[in-house]
Amino acid sequence: MDLNSIYRNLFADASLTVSEEELSKVRRCHDFLKDFVADKVIYGINTGFGPMAQWRVDDAHLKELQYNIIRSHSTGAGAPLSDIEVKSAMIARIGTFLQGRSGIDVSVVQLLVRMVNEGIFPYIPQHGSVGASGDLVQLAHMALCMIGEGKVHYKGEWLPTAKVFAELGIKPMGIFVREGLSVVNGTSIMTGISIVNQYYAESLLKYAVIAGAWINEIADSFDDYMAEAENECRRQPGQQVIARWFREVSSGSRHLQNREHELYDPAKNNVGYFDHKVQAYYSLRCLPQIYGPVYDTLANTRQVLENEVNSATDNPIVDPDTRNIYHGGNFHGDYISLEADKVKTVITRVAMTAERQLNYLFHDRINGILPPFLNMGVLGLNYGMQACQFTATSTTAECQTLSMPNYVHSIPNNNDNQDIVSMGTNSALLCKRVIDNAWQVMSILYIALAQATDCLGIADKLSPKSHEQYVAVRRICPKFVEDTPFYEELAAMERHMRNHTIDYLQ
Repeated sequence: MDLNSIYRNLFADASLTVSEEELSKVRRCHDFLKDFVADKVIYGINTGFGPMAQWRVDDAHLKELQYNIIRSHSTGAGAPLSDIEVKSAMIARIGTFLQGRSGIDVSVVQLLVRMVNEGIFPYIPQHGSVGASGDLVQLAHMALCMIGEGKVHYKGEWLPTAKVFAELGIKPMGIFVREGLSVVNGTSIMTGISIVNQYYAESLLKYAVIAGAWINEIADSFDDYMAEAENECRRQPGQQVIARWFREVSSGSRHLQNREHELYDPAKNNVGYFDHKVQAYYSLRCLPQIYGPVYDTLANTRQVLENEVNSATDNPIVDPDTRNIYHGGNFHGDYISLEADKVKTVITRVAMTAERQLNYLFHDRINGILPPFLNMGVLGLNYGMQACQFTATSTTAECQTLSMPNYVHSIPNNNDNQDIVSMGTNSALLCKRVIDNAWQVMSILYIALAQATDCLGIADKLSPKSHEQYVAVRRICPKFVEDTPFYEELAAMERHMRNHTIDYLQ
């Protein structure tokens, strides 16, 4: 599985399919495990779980053992995860099972695939995982529905799983050897949430680049900040990609200055003071350098997520190739937790940059070309977008607080069996909050960019890509002179951007 194919499942309602070749690996592993377990002590098959592993479980209770791990760990709290997050987690779980290292019966994969394609989403609360034996609590809620218990979200309603399964003729998951432990053990919840986060973070960065190009047009900046020669001499790949994106977005603009024409020509530069800034503010001029690390971070996170969704992340690992079972810790969520912390940090940086760009647009003594707060009415009587800055600033401040690392917040638990944990799902949820906040700031910035464009009357001089966004904003929020509430327009702008990805920036 790669992220683009998962994105199609999540955001374009593409059906999830699994090949017979992939299923054959699952069957082979299960067949090996059934033969291997005879006369052996294997964790989670004929022993208790966690600190209870020192107790052997009688053969008469082995199926009961698997049901017990599911029911006893369905202890989550808080609001449920969204349908798209649950769907993503289910796909990630399928990815783990398709590695053929879990020992499950193939019917488990087939059940999950059908639930994904039918839009049957288990009730999975946000809180409960410490990300050590993976997402035990949240995955137990997934497993609870798979055995026909609990409740699911189906066609917009919360319904008993048994009722939905009966209506669709779906047989609940059976227990053969270790299906209960296999489903609840792993990093699929934090991975699923992080995949959704990744989609929105990647999209947000592209909108940030367009906003950066657009604000430089408004400022009538010199165009060399994005020059290939300027950026290629700093050997950071992300910076060079971002600079190229700026050149693509800015192509065709008639409101950028060329330094050679304006400052290198003796006929034009023979003055003692330059009204136009020789170098723009950092939040305009240094965008390749600011957004380059964001790009590089997201590129690395994408690779980690693709690796994770194509990994066996439960325990123990059943290996039919070496004909052995390995007890370790592939369920530990450090990889995902650390990446989530990195993503929320760089997205906070995007929000901070957008907030500073808003300040440039709103502060007439800084930009020198626009009315205070883009107020096209009567100064003093009208207020323009003054209060929008309060929202952007407070939301950005929350991002800064939330961006403190969560990866290092380990608290031992489980009778100190889990003595160092990843808190990966918490990290993914905090990252989601930061991304959501950043989209809110970006929606304010886009409305401000359109208003600034109208203040200067330069819509016809924008690059085609900036003009395309200007038109989109004005469909949602027309030019305003009189004071008006903005909350509905801000929400509509955010929905529009989140639902319309920028495909031409690659």
